[in-house]
Amino acid sequence: MNLKSAKESLNRTLTTAFDIYERRPGVYQLIVPICHEDGDMVDIYLQESPAGENYLRICDFGMALMRLSYTYDIQSSARRKIFNSILINNGVAENNGNLYLDTPVRMLQESIFQFAGCVQKVCNMRYWSREVVRSVFYDDLKDYVTTALRQFSPAADLHPLPDYPVGVDWSLTHNKRNIYLFGVRGSDKAKNTAISLLEFQKANLPFISFVVHEDIDDLGKKERLYLTRNADKQYPCISDFKEQVTPDVLRIAGDAPPRVNGSVKALQ
Repeated sequence: MNLKSAKESLNRTLTTAFDIYERRPGVYQLIVPICHEDGDMVDIYLQESPAGENYLRICDFGMALMRLSYTYDIQSSARRKIFNSILINNGVAENNGNLYLDTPVRMLQESIFQFAGCVQKVCNMRYWSREVVRSVFYDDLKDYVTTALRQFSPAADLHPLPDYPVGVDWSLTHNKRNIYLFGVRGSDKAKNTAISLLEFQKANLPFISFVVHEDIDDLGKKERLYLTRNADKQYPCISDFKEQVTPDVLRIAGDAPPRVNGSVKALQ
């Protein structure tokens, strides 16, 4: 890379103090006062671009994703979609964790600020509104069931009663016993799940029921009571579910008889 031309371009355009240091052959770190909210400087590096001699590659060598990983997991498909949308909207690409942007030298200043803004957005994904973050609950549940619980032959959207419109989110099988798994986010889903469990019990279906809450504390007293009466096992949040579900399946579906109970009171 022509360091002199890069510096000259920045000198002509940047109004703030900056400097460039060669970290290793062909890789230069840009020192410019663009910071994260905790005061740490945004990591920005310059190197030659495969786009041609009049281009530079701005990159971070994986520093943004490493920083984010300390407080936020983006491995679920839903979070990856959010992450990818940030990159696309800012014209930034990613390769094995390295964020990068190829830019003409003449547009270096604009591209540096564009890249830095993208990095800041990525690192602040954990601070997105609760509603946006919460929207990935069912995707997280799906990802975990279809990967970590494959040994239990998960099947989605099962309808045990042909004439009953509401189905089961996931069905697991162990020891020839059926485990009906429900993800619950909000009072409406809690109430529908409790009603479904009651109908299955009235029909004398042999099953064990697991309920995974996004946050059980968000439910009202009545909804929690209905589910407590009708569900065999509840998990207050998805992290508890991930930690406990496999031993619970082996224990509960291993020796305990499946639940067949038509005596539970209906929802009022």
